[in-house]
Amino acid sequence: MKKLIIQIPCYNEGATLATTLGHLPREVPGVDAVEWLVVDDGSTDGTAEIARSQGVDHVVKHPKNLGLARAFATGLEACLARGADLIVNLDGDNQYCAECIGDLIRPILDGRAEIVVGARPIDGIEHFSPMKKALQKLGSWVVRQASGTDIPDAPSGFRAFSREAALRLRVYSRYTYTLETIIQAGQHGMSITWVPVRTNPVTRPSRLIRSIPSYILRSLVTIVRIFVVYRPFRFFLSIGLVLAALGTLIGVRFLWLYLTAGGSGHIQSLILASILLGMGFQTIMVAFLADLLSVNRRLAEDNCYRLRRAGANAHRRVEDRRRRRRGATRRTGDLLKAIG
Repeated sequence: MKKLIIQIPCYNEGATLATTLGHLPREVPGVDAVEWLVVDDGSTDGTAEIARSQGVDHVVKHPKNLGLARAFATGLEACLARGADLIVNLDGDNQYCAECIGDLIRPILDGRAEIVVGARPIDGIEHFSPMKKALQKLGSWVVRQASGTDIPDAPSGFRAFSREAALRLRVYSRYTYTLETIIQAGQHGMSITWVPVRTNPVTRPSRLIRSIPSYILRSLVTIVRIFVVYRPFRFFLSIGLVLAALGTLIGVRFLWLYLTAGGSGHIQSLILASILLGMGFQTIMVAFLADLLSVNRRLAEDNCYRLRRAGANAHRRVEDRRRRRRGATRRTGDLLKAIG
């Protein structure tokens, strides 16, 4: 039996969650069972209670607000433990059109991908400011460069995962998971693709964007962090080569002036060239050390994957046994009623 679990990370989504859940499907072509899971990330507005009242199958609650990335990671772990073969993630503010879930999981069902990202029509979303649209495109470009993928809307949270892909992914950021998971997929050689999806009218302002300056700063920090973590050799080597090239140019200038001006003056150029060459050399050495550390990180991720897989499979076996016992109890009860 192939099971799909739709997970929704939530923080104080009491005003919109019922609407979001009201559009979720209970049947999707290609899967045998559809379940819903809500991750309440320390909400104070009764989000968990609303989820239960709307018939959500599983509710996982953080005792305090840990951030969207942590809520997403908790959802993946919970879905794996409950035997999910496919996982669809979407937001609790009803931003994404739930009717597109069938299109989203189709490449996974057909064996063409392990991760599918729902690409929004960014240019056609009216409530996105020009600055936000530009940053969305910049972030997507950076992710494409770092991951070797062709995802046009990397910040989209509407995405589907196979069970194997969910086991592979690790989220380190506390701010957002969207960019990092795509890069990890590219790093691990997972097959990732995208499909166009529709969006619903805006229901509330984004909580990730408190102000444009804050959003720009966080986006730039995220982009730099992506290159430092996943392309450390290229990142530090580029900086080292630039510093070394500047030092070399200034050094050549000093030599030229020294030889043509009779050997006097311009000692500042010699000092600056020496500093830049030293910094460039040290940064290039850091590039090699960072590359060695990235190898250790990949080995640690592989070990973590094996442990997660063993744990998730154990949870799944327990869940299957419980389901079989419930089924046997139900059949026994029906038989006793028929006899009685």
